[in-house]
Amino acid sequence: MKVVIFMILVVIVLLVIIEIGLRSLFGFGNPLIYIGDPQIGYLLAPNQSTRRFGNRIEINEFSMRSSPIAKIPALQTLRVLLLGDSIANGGWWTDQKNTISSLIMNSLKSEIADKYQQVEVLNASANSWGPRNELAYLQRFGNFSAQVIILLINTDDLFAHSPTALPVGRDRNYPATKPPLGLVEVWQRYATKQQPIPELQALQSEPGDRVGVNLEAIKQIQLITSQHHSKFLLAMTPLRRELGKPGPLDYEITARKRLSEFTQTQQIPYIDFLPLFNQTDNPQALYHDTIHMNLQGNQFVSGVIERSLLEVLGQASQLGLTQ
Repeated sequence: MKVVIFMILVVIVLLVIIEIGLRSLFGFGNPLIYIGDPQIGYLLAPNQSTRRFGNRIEINEFSMRSSPIAKIPALQTLRVLLLGDSIANGGWWTDQKNTISSLIMNSLKSEIADKYQQVEVLNASANSWGPRNELAYLQRFGNFSAQVIILLINTDDLFAHSPTALPVGRDRNYPATKPPLGLVEVWQRYATKQQPIPELQALQSEPGDRVGVNLEAIKQIQLITSQHHSKFLLAMTPLRRELGKPGPLDYEITARKRLSEFTQTQQIPYIDFLPLFNQTDNPQALYHDTIHMNLQGNQFVSGVIERSLLEVLGQASQLGLTQ
């Protein structure tokens, strides 16, 4: 009996040590949680802070991956609003200071210190958002008095389906509650099979001209930006398989052409990162996986966006739009 009790105590101690390690080293047990929304589809729940695999993640009161902010910026503040999906967000693999928005903000502070007392680059983003999610967020929360709005999309976003809350609480990547233990999260995330969501699978097969619908959403984002006397900048990163030869698939080439013609018609400043990536020595090295950037990729993207942003701000200054 004493041996059995001793073995039970050993197992309990081992489980406690494992639990502490999972929480302290990897952040298991404290994932970011999501909330559903009838228009936006879903958002990161506001006011969260965690570390995942050593990377700090902070979500503010407006579900942004940014520090807490005032709804109205202080005088002599340059405020930029970045809208995007997981590429802008950075996910668990990116520390807060290494997100595209943070890199742009920190670099801009030195570039325009003579014109502004402070710089804020707000990061309104979530995994798998498309233009319709981003438009709905802008309609809900407004532009936060940003002088410039940047929409950062990737090629897949041209084919994004309509916003939905279906993944929240049903897809392991969109938890609605925190697990009781880090061990439970590891079990749920890696040891159990993801159950299909039939309604979501049906939505992902949404018929019709999805590219056209998403271009219209971008047009509406531009309209809101114009109504608030802000400037608009659009940028698109490629999937890793689009790099080099043979390049994008036929349907992606068609969609890319439509986007390019659309930006010319709408007079939207547009950055297509595909040719820019292809001009680098090793574009594959910019990626964390098949779609998301690593730190090197984020630095490249933020540098290009910053240069275009300074050009846009120069035009705004000439029009008397700066604070």
